[in-house]
Amino acid sequence: MALPTRGRVIINTTAGELDIELWSRECPKACRNFITLAMEGYYDGVIFHRIVPNFLVQTGDRTGTGGGGESIYGESFEDEVHPRLRFPHRGLVACANNGTKNSNDSQFFITLDRAEELHGKHTLFGRCVGDTIYNVVKIGAMEIDKDERPIYPPKIKSIRIVDNPFDDIVPRITAEEKRVQQRAREQAQKEREEAQRRKGAKKDTKLLSFGGDDGDEEEKEPTSFKKKPLTRPDLLDDAEESMTTTTIPDFVTNISSKPSKGKEREEVAPSKADKASKPKHKVVEDITEIREKHTREQASKLTEKQAEIQRLEADIRKLSKRTGGNAGGDSDDSDSGHTKKKTKPAKSYLEEELSKYSKGRLFAAGVGGRDKDGKKKKRDETDVLAMLDGFRGKLKDLQPAPSTSGSGKDRDSDDMDVDTEADVGAKAKEEGLEVDSDRGFLNHRLSFPKDNSEEVNKAERDYEVIDPRQRGARAKQEEKDRRNAARGRGGRGRR
Repeated sequence: MALPTRGRVIINTTAGELDIELWSRECPKACRNFITLAMEGYYDGVIFHRIVPNFLVQTGDRTGTGGGGESIYGESFEDEVHPRLRFPHRGLVACANNGTKNSNDSQFFITLDRAEELHGKHTLFGRCVGDTIYNVVKIGAMEIDKDERPIYPPKIKSIRIVDNPFDDIVPRITAEEKRVQQRAREQAQKEREEAQRRKGAKKDTKLLSFGGDDGDEEEKEPTSFKKKPLTRPDLLDDAEESMTTTTIPDFVTNISSKPSKGKEREEVAPSKADKASKPKHKVVEDITEIREKHTREQASKLTEKQAEIQRLEADIRKLSKRTGGNAGGDSDDSDSGHTKKKTKPAKSYLEEELSKYSKGRLFAAGVGGRDKDGKKKKRDETDVLAMLDGFRGKLKDLQPAPSTSGSGKDRDSDDMDVDTEADVGAKAKEEGLEVDSDRGFLNHRLSFPKDNSEEVNKAERDYEVIDPRQRGARAKQEEKDRRNAARGRGGRGRR
């Protein structure tokens, strides 16, 4: 049986978590060194640099070569070999050394199988527990090269301390502070690289340049566009003053097409002779023509819609005439929009079939039967009542006879029932129909017992309840009786 542990950490690797329990009482120096380095973040990002199949996996070297490593004591610390801590199975965590005694540092390994040959040579300070042992097996099954180095080495992401057996540990730097410093260094490196890139990309105009026109193009100022006047003579009284005060950009003067620069300037800035020859209120005339044209188009669209509506109305009238929906009506009245005369709609197939059944007595007696005036007919229930009375009479005739049966009256009633059944059978034979004349089922009655005694008796008869406690008590009682009987026989013999 293994010694009890004190202390627990969880190693988060790229192959999964490893739950490690520590023997801090038997190996205090090794466990303190491991806990402190884990708190300082020393193992974060360290790879498993050595894998020996079916033997061990090794890690703890920040250089990743297997030749580095350091301890919190500043130098290698001595071995802690306990006689009850051995290597009988897989999942055991021990310190790695350089092949000599008392050369332990930050490196450690986890066994993959029984390794009794390591006892007395390495400090065994922990074990892997739970299902996380399968993650160790997964690491041990990875592909390696000829030097026992994994081709795709797994890595330790972080170590979480669940149970710290040493309350007096003061880390030199915590893992969180170390990560913050690392991020700060990376950010500073990125800023330096960005500043260097910008400095190299900036052009020095003081140096001699043989590029020709490149420098001139950069030194040129952006071209500015002159604004031209914008006028609305239809809104202002003095069109000429508005031409001089209001401005518009060049690109607004001609939106529909893109002529050349020379043509644009000709259109924007016409000559004085053209200004004198053109009328002042031509813009107003153009707008008026556009509005009139728009009105004509709207009127033509409206007339087309009306013609389409009239054509649809004519088609509807034709369809209504074919189906008889406008029978007796006048075409002029429908065209003028007067109300149409109400005509009796044609009966559907369902209504015709229902009308056939409504003539019969069954439908007339039911709900929904109507007479010629359209009023609801009263139900004719005389036949139903007669049938019900006949059924009641049969039940009375077939009631079970009392205990003093045997009177002539009862026999007469039985004979009467038999004659009636015979008459019914004769009629059925004459008509060629198969009728069930057996009316004995009318005597049947459904009754239940008031209690469950019948079920209890059946259960006691069919099932045997065996109580082991009763059996044991019965056996004890039998044994006691047997002893008493034997004691009684022995006493009588001695006398």
